[in-house]
Amino acid sequence: MLACTAEADVVFTSTASETPLLLKEHVETLPPTGPELGGVRLFIDISVPRNVGSCVSDLETARVYNVDDLKEVVAANKEDRLQKAMAAQEIIVEEVKQFEAWRDSLETVPTIKKLRAYVERIRASELDKCLSKMGDDISKKKKGAVYDLSMGIVNKLLHGPIQHLRCDGSGSRTLSEILENMQALNRMFDLDTEISVLEQKVRAKMEQTQK
Repeated sequence: MLACTAEADVVFTSTASETPLLLKEHVETLPPTGPELGGVRLFIDISVPRNVGSCVSDLETARVYNVDDLKEVVAANKEDRLQKAMAAQEIIVEEVKQFEAWRDSLETVPTIKKLRAYVERIRASELDKCLSKMGDDISKKKKGAVYDLSMGIVNKLLHGPIQHLRCDGSGSRTLSEILENMQALNRMFDLDTEISVLEQKVRAKMEQTQK
């Protein structure tokens, strides 16, 4: 056993011996280990009772870990894993909220799409009228500038109404305000959206957000 121990840098012990198998006088006569471990031999003793005498720890050339030491390592690792799990849970909760907000915001998409389509028809019609009045000799660059101008005006005008249709819980708007906005837009622009269906979905999402 001592001959094998002399050839090893790390020694694991786990026997049913009632008395220590490796004592200080045994270990201090062993040759030093390689430079990787700095000349220190590691003893991992998972026996109960111990196979490596406590006196071995007094040697500068040996380092002993027993069951109690391993329990401390396991406890420390469990605490570290618990902290990391809690941090991961916070990330998951935040990502779920963002996903649900994105999903819930889709409930008003029919109204938003119909509003955009309505405005786009007007924009395209007025753009054609404008370009026809400018004549056929207008340059491609100028046509692009007029097109960009029409798109910019439409996007800026739509930004406010669309924001007031969001039902993702990120704003301070109440359920009644969102529904009023949807109904008002449908009346003003004759969008013909299924308000009753959307109202049920929006109400359910808003109630879930407030829990």
